[in-house]
Amino acid sequence: MDILSNLYMGFGVAFTPINIGLCLIGVMVGTLIGVLPGIGSIATIAMLLPITFGLHPVGALIMLAGIYYGAQYGGSTTSILVNIPGEAGSVVTTLDGHQMARQGRAGAALAIAAIGSFFAGSIATVLIAALGGPLTSLALQFGPAEYFSLMVLGLVFAVVLAKGSVVKALAMIVAGLLLSMVGSDIETGQSRMSFDLPELADGIGFVTLAMGMFGFAEILRNLEQTHSRDIVQAKVTGLMPTKADLWAAAPAIGRGTLLGSILGILPGGGAVIASFAAYTVEKRIAKDPSRFGRGAIEGVAAPESANNAAAQTSFIPLLTLGIPPNAVMALMVGAMTIHGIVPGPQVMTKQPELFWGMIASMWLGNLMLLIINLPLIGLWVRLLRVPYRLLYPSILVFCAIGVYSINNAPADVIIAGLFGLVGYWLIKHDFEPAPMLLGFVLGPLMEENLRRAMLIARGDATTFLTRPISAGLIFVASILLVLAVLPMFRKKREVVFTE
Repeated sequence: MDILSNLYMGFGVAFTPINIGLCLIGVMVGTLIGVLPGIGSIATIAMLLPITFGLHPVGALIMLAGIYYGAQYGGSTTSILVNIPGEAGSVVTTLDGHQMARQGRAGAALAIAAIGSFFAGSIATVLIAALGGPLTSLALQFGPAEYFSLMVLGLVFAVVLAKGSVVKALAMIVAGLLLSMVGSDIETGQSRMSFDLPELADGIGFVTLAMGMFGFAEILRNLEQTHSRDIVQAKVTGLMPTKADLWAAAPAIGRGTLLGSILGILPGGGAVIASFAAYTVEKRIAKDPSRFGRGAIEGVAAPESANNAAAQTSFIPLLTLGIPPNAVMALMVGAMTIHGIVPGPQVMTKQPELFWGMIASMWLGNLMLLIINLPLIGLWVRLLRVPYRLLYPSILVFCAIGVYSINNAPADVIIAGLFGLVGYWLIKHDFEPAPMLLGFVLGPLMEENLRRAMLIARGDATTFLTRPISAGLIFVASILLVLAVLPMFRKKREVVFTE
C-alpha cells in the first residue's frame, strides 16, 4: 500500500501543467538528438544544465531524464532508416533494422522498436518503484567506509564493462579522480594542483569538463566523418505491426527488458552494454542464427527494449545510493548538486515528491514517446537530410554559451575548448571519456568518505575490511578487477563486442 500511495503522490507531482510541459520538452529534445547522429544525450544534457538554473528542481530533473530515455527512442529511427545509430545504445539495431527497411518493412521495425521501448520503460518504472524503498533502507545503514567501498566497486564495474583495453579504462578512471582533486583541499582549504592559476582556484567545473569532453570533442570527431547517409527513400508505411510480428517479437521484448533492467542497475553498465548483450542472447538462442543481420525482427525488438530498460533502471543506484552508474547519471548528479540536492537515500526520505515525481514522470514520458514518435517519422526523415556541416556551428555556439553562462567567465570556455582537444585525442586513440567523467564525479565523494572513515577509525585502514558490508564490497571489487586483467577474460569480452 505504501508504494501505491507514494505513486499516487508522484502522479500528483508529475501531472501538474508545468511538469507535463517539461516532460514533453525533454522527450521531444531527447528524440531529436537521438535522431540527429553526432550529438548524443551526454552532450545535450551538459549543454542544457545551465538552462535548468531557473527551474524548480523536480521539473528540471524530469526534463533532463526525459532527454536521456527519449534519446534511446530517437536513436532507433536513424538506425533503421539511415543505418547510422543516433545513440550508442542503438548501434546493434542497425544490423537488422536497416535490413528490414531495405526490404520495405521500415514501418514494422519502427513500430516494434517503439512498442518494445514503451513496454521496457513501463516495466523499468515499476522496478524503480519496487526497489526504491528496500535499497534506500539498506543505504541508510551505510557509513563512510561502506560508501567508499561501494564507490570503489562502481569504478571497478566501469573498468570491467568498458569496451576495449582494461589499462586504458583504468587510466581514464585515475585521470578523472586526479582532475576532481584540482582546486582546494576539502578539509583545509589549501590550494592543490591549481598551479597558482586563479581560474583553477575553485577547481574544474563539472559542466566545463563535460561540455569539452562530450560536446566539443564529439563535434571534432563528427566533422571528419565522410560516410553518406543511406536514407531509405520509399515512403514509410505499415506502422501497425502484424500479429506475426508481435508474436515473433514478444519473447525478445521480454528478455531484452529483463536483461536491460539488470544491467542498467550495475555501475558501469547502461544502455550500450544492455543492447549488445540482448542482441547476443537472441542470436545465441535462435533456432536459425543466420537470420540475424538479414532483417530478423527479434534483432530490433531485443536491443531496443534492453537499452530503454537500462536507461531507466540506471536511476535506481543514483536515487537510492547516490552512486551514478554511468556518464549520463554523473551529469544528473551535477544537476542535482546545482539545485542543492544531495543524491542518496536522503532524497527518498526528505524529498519524496522529487523521488516519486520523477518515477511517475517516466511512465508519462514513455507514453508521450509512444504517441508522438510514429506520427513524426516524416519530420525526422526530413531532418536527417540536413548536412552535419550546417548543424555543427549552431551546436558549437550553444555549447560555448552554456559554459560561459555558469560563471560568466571566458576562461571556462577556453578550458572547455582545451578539454575538447584532449577528448578528441582520447577518442582517436581508443580511450573512452565516460569512465573519466565517472571518476571526476565520484572523486570528491570518495575522498570525503575516505577521510571520514579514517577519522572514525583513528587512522586504522583495516576498518574497510573489518566492517562486513565494506569488506564484502571490497572483495567483490577485487575479484572483478582480477578477472578483468586476465587475458582469457579480456579475449572473451572482445568477442562479445565484436559478434
